[in-house]
Amino acid sequence: MRYSNFRLSLLLVCAVTPTGLFSQATVPSQATVMDEIVCKVNGEIVTRTELEKDRRDLEAYLRQQGLRGEKLDEAVKTQMADLLRQRIDDLLLVQKAKEMDVKVDTELNKQIAAIQSRSKIADPDKFQAYIREKSGTSYEDFRGELKNQMLRDRVISDEVGRKIQFKREELEAYYNAHQDEFQRDERVSLSHIFISTAGLDATGLAAAEKKARDLVARANKGENFAELATQNSDHAATAEQGGALPPMSKGDMDPVLEGAVWDKARGFVTDPIRTGADGGGLEILRVNEHQKAGLASFEEVQNEVQNKLFTPRYKQAMRAYLTKLRESAFLEIKPGYDDSGAAPNKDTSWVNPADLKPETINKAEVLAQSHRKHILGFIPVPGTNTANTGTSSSR
Repeated sequence: MRYSNFRLSLLLVCAVTPTGLFSQATVPSQATVMDEIVCKVNGEIVTRTELEKDRRDLEAYLRQQGLRGEKLDEAVKTQMADLLRQRIDDLLLVQKAKEMDVKVDTELNKQIAAIQSRSKIADPDKFQAYIREKSGTSYEDFRGELKNQMLRDRVISDEVGRKIQFKREELEAYYNAHQDEFQRDERVSLSHIFISTAGLDATGLAAAEKKARDLVARANKGENFAELATQNSDHAATAEQGGALPPMSKGDMDPVLEGAVWDKARGFVTDPIRTGADGGGLEILRVNEHQKAGLASFEEVQNEVQNKLFTPRYKQAMRAYLTKLRESAFLEIKPGYDDSGAAPNKDTSWVNPADLKPETINKAEVLAQSHRKHILGFIPVPGTNTANTGTSSSR
């Protein structure tokens, strides 16, 4: 689980004496501020500062869930053990994506463009300032973490998700054994596009009405309604979700809106409907599903059944895949820090290069092992008068 969408990378990184995760440490002078490397993963690192930021994000997230006092402290303590695991997971997945030569630049540019479209900020500099304000990080770091997330998602989809398959008989067996889970009240699932008319004069109102009618026509011709909502809706919160609204029961909606959609089939798109909500505007609704009261049919809930079976199997498969990546990785973890996803029997002992002792190898030893050409990086030449020198730094 993530508690922050975006993480900052450190520019100054240096190993110092381990002090234990999140413990208090003496702060050095400003001129000698250093960060502690706590984990090495195939040439990349996790630092103490990154883990401390994750702890703060975790605490903020739990506070949003209403936890306070001892309950908050206990929850932070319990979940903190997984923070290093998550960092290692993320690095391994991004590294795997690069190994697989996964390309996401086109998708990344589209997503950035969609965010900019929703922000309604055309100027590049102002848009980057907007990103800094909203994300709390630089535009470059925002874009980089967004790209890394896409890389991780692609690896997970290709290497884990797509390999989890279910036979129809398996799904039907679960449905038949758990019919109490599929009893339904009548309700409708909708998406919407809201075109604001607040403060518009007659010319602006006419333009808004034309825009709304054009969007309805485009939707009826088969364009993706969610994409139309993301790009055109003035209701920012739902636009980010493709215009999706929570399921509605009878009586939950404005009577005019309810009357326009309640008896309509899936895929129906309304004409623009005037509404006084949010200062006034035009509402376009699409019927995604109309669920009747009673036991839902297997066909209606097949995807839901699959999701119920998928989740536990996915978690198990995902953990097994990440364990496999750990087994083949170069991984060192400093004492005092624990990876809750550690691979069994994997040696992750921390080695400090400063503690390595040089080994002296004499000429006789080199000649005795001449078949191993990589020793000292050369092969002795017969007849030379090699002094008993040569050192090798190793573990």
